[in-house]
Amino acid sequence: MKKIFVLILTLIPLSSFSQNVDFEEYDLENGMHVILHQDNTVPIAITSIMYHVGAKDEDPKRTGFAHFFEHLLFEGTKNIPRGEMDKIIERNGGSYNANTTQDRTYYYELLPSNKLELGLWIESERLLHPVINQIGVDTQNEVVKEEKRLRVDNTPYGQLLEQIVQGLFVKHPYRWTTIGSMDHLDAATLEEFLEFKEKFYVPNNAVLVVAGNFEMDDIKRKIKDYFGPIPRGNDVPRVNIKEDPLNGEQKRSFNDPNIQIPMGLVSYRTPSMKDRDAYILDMISSILSGGKSSRLYKKMVDDKKISLQVQAVNLSLEDYGAYVILSLPVGDNKLPTLYDNIDEEIEKLKSELISEREYEKLQNIFENNFVNSNSSMAGIANSLARNYMLYGDTDLINTTINIYKSITREEIREVANKYLNKDNRVLIDYLPERSE
Repeated sequence: MKKIFVLILTLIPLSSFSQNVDFEEYDLENGMHVILHQDNTVPIAITSIMYHVGAKDEDPKRTGFAHFFEHLLFEGTKNIPRGEMDKIIERNGGSYNANTTQDRTYYYELLPSNKLELGLWIESERLLHPVINQIGVDTQNEVVKEEKRLRVDNTPYGQLLEQIVQGLFVKHPYRWTTIGSMDHLDAATLEEFLEFKEKFYVPNNAVLVVAGNFEMDDIKRKIKDYFGPIPRGNDVPRVNIKEDPLNGEQKRSFNDPNIQIPMGLVSYRTPSMKDRDAYILDMISSILSGGKSSRLYKKMVDDKKISLQVQAVNLSLEDYGAYVILSLPVGDNKLPTLYDNIDEEIEKLKSELISEREYEKLQNIFENNFVNSNSSMAGIANSLARNYMLYGDTDLINTTINIYKSITREEIREVANKYLNKDNRVLIDYLPERSE
């Protein structure tokens, strides 16, 4: 019965959804930023914390630390016995999760609104009283290794992202993925994990979001009680590494033993997610591969039947981005044929304005995406935290759609010319393993 209730919690839509999301934000004396979104029409509440630490903040000789640490902080705390954190949440009808990217780490608990205080307690415990010992390190080391085996080593195309970032980045720590190196984790000492905690898991490197059904004065008092006494940490240094231009098309190849069909990858280095051009690249992705009527899909899959699948993805991150077009060939078609057809459509974008009809369709797609992103309490909490921490503008939860609406057809052409060039890209032939 409890599992059914947890599922219901995750599926509840916002009964009073409006396009504008009201919120209040302030800082505690220890530097923790707090964002509150009150909606007393729903029976749920979410407590979440985002820490400004991700894979890019790691020592190049200790990659995988941020993701590993996410696992480690579920081990237990001074007041939560080892292995009991998830059980406590589930016994109270809630659900939880965490995830790590190159730029941040995010934890949350979704609970019935009358259990909201439990989420505050768990996250304050995770921050103030985590138990970091050798037992936990050894246990999670095996968990992360198994995750890597399942998701990367033994999964078809599982090493695709690693090949992309290694091609696009030379200096910046985006050149490795969040899973990191197992050799680095094996070599790490307990003292290094403790130092990582002291450096990054401090209130002045975090944003706390509470969203859902609560009383404002009551939640402010509880937040002060749970998080106010936690000491401020040292200021956290931010990564500031600039990449040199790619200066010419680069070619790479990789053999994956888990695949039978090769994949062609066209990767471009692009600007920060905060740059207006990143929003325009989102729109270009939709033009090229957003559905069966998109340009690349219609041409390569439907009409010419040279590709099983084609997709353009804008991977925007805090410091840089990667714009990737991937395609699988049909039958005897070769990867150079796919590259040539992709280039033809890119050149059209660079030389011709998209049609008025295409532009209108694009605006409808992005307005629908915007509405959907704010249609659940979990989505709202994540957006509030991300917009504050990575963009420096919490109100983007309400104004992002205005940016997309303001993008012109001329800007789409200009941005295609600015970034989607052969001297700014890496071609990757992602191939089956060679036979003996």
